[in-house]
Amino acid sequence: MSRIDDRADDRAGGRPTDMVGRRRLRQRLGRDHGGLATFPVLRPLLCLLLCAAMTLPAAPARAAERALHLVALGDSLTAGYGLPAEAAFPTVLERALKAKGLAVTVENAGVSGDTTTGGLDRLDWSVPEGTDGVILELGANDMLRGTDPAVAERNLDAIVARLRGRGIPVLLAGMKAGRNLGPDYVARFDAIYPRLAERYGLVLYPFFLDGVAGDRGLTLADGLHPTARGVERIVAGILPTVETFAARLGKAP
Repeated sequence: MSRIDDRADDRAGGRPTDMVGRRRLRQRLGRDHGGLATFPVLRPLLCLLLCAAMTLPAAPARAAERALHLVALGDSLTAGYGLPAEAAFPTVLERALKAKGLAVTVENAGVSGDTTTGGLDRLDWSVPEGTDGVILELGANDMLRGTDPAVAERNLDAIVARLRGRGIPVLLAGMKAGRNLGPDYVARFDAIYPRLAERYGLVLYPFFLDGVAGDRGLTLADGLHPTARGVERIVAGILPTVETFAARLGKAP
């Protein structure tokens, strides 16, 4: 019988005549100990494990890219009294920070007419969990009402202490008293913000209305609240301080 016939007989009987054939037969019978062919069901599992391992280094990078969440806690100067929402201080500040390449959101927690007492009363629900930092702008209405500076300082101190207890850093935006209130009141009120900043090691912006107060071209008809241009001037002044604050938080990309 010819070799062709022999091979035909071998194929018919399932008996391979060369090494390649025997290797293939061992793989089909699950007796090849040299690789994954022994347990073909493990292949998908191992692929999944490999893919998971490859994605592990990316997790910290995603965490670092999370936007920094700031809350601007204040009165009408923060709320944007007399202005459209897009012209309010928190919104304009957020745009300026993003233009600097920072992934930051600034939530507007300003309430027109609020005093330091009102800010303290609503603190817990105005500053939600997940807040990375607070820009604290309160005290102007205390001053306009002639409230004892000791009361304003006590309330601001309590706000800072409570936020600190929650692990939330504070940027303190200072205010200055109107000079018509007399030198004694001015001296006592103006000293509140530097003293608190020193006491708690806060980032301080000395005067929130710097460059705007007294400028009729940058305030509304009441001579107190900033126009849209006035808000832009405030943001331009405070922006470097907010950048310093964000860097101190250590979470901005």
